[in-house]
Amino acid sequence: LSTAVVEPYNAVLATNATLGLRECVFLADNEAMYDICQKSLDIDRPTYRNLNRLLAQTVSSVTASLRFKGSLNADFSDFQTNLVPFPRIHYPILSYAPISSKTASTHESLSITEMTSVAFEPTNRMVRCDTDGGKYISCCLLYRGDVAPKDVNQAIAHVKTKKQVQFVAWSPTGFKVGINQQPPTTFPNADIAITDKAVCMIANNTAIKDAWANLNTKYNLMLEKKAFFHWYTSEGMPEHEFYDAQENVLMLEEEYEDMLSPAFC
Repeated sequence: LSTAVVEPYNAVLATNATLGLRECVFLADNEAMYDICQKSLDIDRPTYRNLNRLLAQTVSSVTASLRFKGSLNADFSDFQTNLVPFPRIHYPILSYAPISSKTASTHESLSITEMTSVAFEPTNRMVRCDTDGGKYISCCLLYRGDVAPKDVNQAIAHVKTKKQVQFVAWSPTGFKVGINQQPPTTFPNADIAITDKAVCMIANNTAIKDAWANLNTKYNLMLEKKAFFHWYTSEGMPEHEFYDAQENVLMLEEEYEDMLSPAFC
């Protein structure tokens, strides 16, 4: 679902240019959100407006603590402190629950425990990657609306009991939790149903290496042929930047892989 043929170039070059400048970057991809729109929101042919509104709903929960007061708010400094174990390993994935169409919401109402479990499902993740093949490095759960701390504790205990979450051996198996009493809101005539509570999960997971690997493969195929080079070099970009970016982002993929190694402990 690319808006341009050169999207792999743009993604890798942008990652390379900002890798040392950003402290925490939340990832999302069009393919994952497209699937959510089709399967959970019953939209046959999602448009970029549908995708953007879904992402906006998720980002709204991430930034709720900046806009509304809460007894257990989590701000941006908490994300960096709790989610980023090493400077370069700063690419958490986003997940949101509940995601259902207005039709489904008339007969579906999830408890805090059910909602939390759903947030860990691949169907609610904004990035396509196989977390079953990866492990969590850190995890932050941001609740909004009619949510009590005791219910959150029960929900997390349930997730641990089901072994939905496996952490790397060297990282504590703890969760950072934020609770904001302001219920989620939606766009007028939005695709997603209005609910009195929601949860956004932000997790640093080694499975994101799959997304980097997929991007690196596409980038390398184009780079091998020097396809579309002229669009960049004609604007004054040195050719070596293509290869510097290739090496740096490949190294990032390997670093996420290293997080799984027992030797890392």
